[in-house]
Amino acid sequence: MGNRRRVAERRKTRPAVIGGMIAVVVGGAGFGVYALYGSGAAADDRTQTVAEDHKPKVKTGPLSATEVTSTATAFLTSWQQGKVTTAAAATSDAKAATALLTGYTKDAHITGVTLTPGTRTGDKVPFSVKATVSYKGLTKPLAYGSSLTVVRNTGTGKPQVGWTAAVVHPDLKDGDTLVTGESGTPPVKAFDRDGGELTAAKYPSLGTVLDGLREKYGKKAGGKAGIELRVIRGKASGSAKAKDSDKTLVELSKGTPGTVKTTLNPTLQAAAERQVKTQARSSVVVLRPSTGEILAVANANPGFNTAFQGSLAPGSTMKVVTSSLLIEKDLASPDKAHPCPKYFTYGGWKFQNDDKFEIKGGTFKASFARSCNTAFISQAGKLDNDSLTKQAQQVFGLSMDNWAIGVPSFDGSVPVQSAAQKAASLIGQGGVRMNPLNMASVSATIESGTFKQPYLVSPTVDGRTLATASRTMSAGTLAQLRELMAYTAGYGTAAEAMSGVYGNVGAKTGSAEVDGQKKPNGWFTAYRGDLAAAGVAQAGGHGGDTAGPIVAALLKMGG
Repeated sequence: MGNRRRVAERRKTRPAVIGGMIAVVVGGAGFGVYALYGSGAAADDRTQTVAEDHKPKVKTGPLSATEVTSTATAFLTSWQQGKVTTAAAATSDAKAATALLTGYTKDAHITGVTLTPGTRTGDKVPFSVKATVSYKGLTKPLAYGSSLTVVRNTGTGKPQVGWTAAVVHPDLKDGDTLVTGESGTPPVKAFDRDGGELTAAKYPSLGTVLDGLREKYGKKAGGKAGIELRVIRGKASGSAKAKDSDKTLVELSKGTPGTVKTTLNPTLQAAAERQVKTQARSSVVVLRPSTGEILAVANANPGFNTAFQGSLAPGSTMKVVTSSLLIEKDLASPDKAHPCPKYFTYGGWKFQNDDKFEIKGGTFKASFARSCNTAFISQAGKLDNDSLTKQAQQVFGLSMDNWAIGVPSFDGSVPVQSAAQKAASLIGQGGVRMNPLNMASVSATIESGTFKQPYLVSPTVDGRTLATASRTMSAGTLAQLRELMAYTAGYGTAAEAMSGVYGNVGAKTGSAEVDGQKKPNGWFTAYRGDLAAAGVAQAGGHGGDTAGPIVAALLKMGG
């Protein structure tokens, strides 16, 4: 036979030659690729076969309207029919869905469920829920609206319901459960300082506050528990200190409420409610510096108490705390010359001022009033990594996780940081986190000269111990801080908002950049006489234009 070459079987179909490679389809069901390298007839000498990968292709790309609608319908139908396993399998987290949907019937005692889908918007499908809560002969109707979002499984390409606990009920967060039974915690009636009853209907911002008061004082206030469907908060809802309060959804039988008196001022509370309606995503707190009493708290979004529990970078309002540190260390003084260049690099980061302004030959007072970032960044190298942390804790009572105001709250966080993050912390960025309650307390400490932990319920009610600061500022440092804040209120970035606020006043503005937001969070903290207040307007813009008018309007009412 000699060196005879084996050739491919002859075919009637003439192969196509494309760019030096010949591809031939063989036999209908089978598929092969015969790749011949080179060009023309000579390529027949080097023939090899490459088997095609038979793995099915995973579908990608946006979901179609049909995929969204059919997936939502299948899930809702299975849920309504009580087919928990089937419904859960249609979600992105079958284990979590199974637990919550099982508890919906077993623990929450919800029956007769009717789910009605609404009009789809993109991948989101709203739906209404009508059901009955039944427990030991007691029944009450349950009706609410929720929504689900359909997502594509990245592994299989199939559409499925993106699982979160909020699919089952909008008040649920991951880790929460629904339970019907004796509430365990008797209801309470809360009253303002003048004896008027506080209700969420009258003061919408107080819904979460009233829940917190019940959780804290229900068993101590002399009431008797009723039968309720409640959201029981789990560990995933937050830290033990700032955890959201349990929430009543349906009351099957009324308990006997106890009574709790708060420090809220009804006039200021009503005004605070009106003010937050003027600015989306705004929150505000008003304190009495001489005592620490909380006189008003309001949130534009009543679903979460940002005023007490928020954790946001406070921006330049933190410069009040930083200034106290610089003055104590003799690194700054109101009338002392102080640098304010356009830029300052520290720790590998290049910091700049708003609109890249600079103050040539200016004083520290001028830099504070105009909120010059580089005036503070330039001092980072002269401070220890824990200098700001100690100042916040020892003088202002912040960042020690020990406030006991009467309801859940966050006490601020000023972590020890180094390099560029340390510098950023000096201007209220980096890892620093605050809320209006914390920043109102900062102004209150400047006004009174001593940190007094804010509180909503007098500690005499339950004998709890209020937090204290380990030291106070010197008289000289305090006088200089008051001078800086008074000058800013009269001639600096806070002047427009504070126009018409007279007397013993001081203020500081702030803006905090947030990734993904077109506008920064606007902050404002100020005092007038024996009133101190602070507010934030998330994604609102500069603090003097957003949170400033809210705070100033409340300060005008007293002090």
